[in-house]
Amino acid sequence: MQGIDWAAAEAELEGGGVARLGPLLAPEECRALIALYDETARFRSRVVMARHGYGRGEYQYLAYPLPDRVQALREALYPRLAPIANRWNERMGLPVRYPAAHAEFLARCHAAGQARPTPLLLRYGPGDFNCLHQDLYGEHVFPLQVVALLSAPGEDFSGGEFVLTEQRPRMQSRAEVVPLGLGEAAVFAVAQRPVRGSRGDYRVTMRHGVSRLRSGARHTLGIIFHDAR
Repeated sequence: MQGIDWAAAEAELEGGGVARLGPLLAPEECRALIALYDETARFRSRVVMARHGYGRGEYQYLAYPLPDRVQALREALYPRLAPIANRWNERMGLPVRYPAAHAEFLARCHAAGQARPTPLLLRYGPGDFNCLHQDLYGEHVFPLQVVALLSAPGEDFSGGEFVLTEQRPRMQSRAEVVPLGLGEAAVFAVAQRPVRGSRGDYRVTMRHGVSRLRSGARHTLGIIFHDAR
């Protein structure tokens, strides 16, 4: 966290809706989170993607209380991102503003019936993939989220690139592949972001997913800041 250049991250978000944050988790922390995947009592639900047309592979939503490291990251990242989120909403003409502390934002979610935790662990095997999507779980949506890779590309798996698309008004969509190493993280737009044009700011729609895994096993931590209904 202390090594993140937040000014550079905001500039990257401005340019493409995604910013690499560098190493967020040590290798031993990655291994501990991967091992946690089989401890079913730590999760509130499991989703097999093929059953819902989401792709192939599976993921599990963590239950409260969250693992200490996940909780700490959620609390530490949010106040760095909230000012960016507020500037984005102002530019897009949206009235919602986000409080400085994550606990205050969660209280807003819970008061609206969004009380189920959303941080999740994802697991992919050969041939698995995640279709392009947005993680929207209710009325209250924080516009940025974070993903951290728990496996080593080229060693634990091949393929399985993190992919984002940007749908621009009256233009063809733009795709971007975001390379991540073991323990590295990226922050990206959940659904919309502002883009400055010749006539001021306009909104573009963002989606994210994972390309087909060629071999091995790929594990990921997703940190979403709003809770779900």
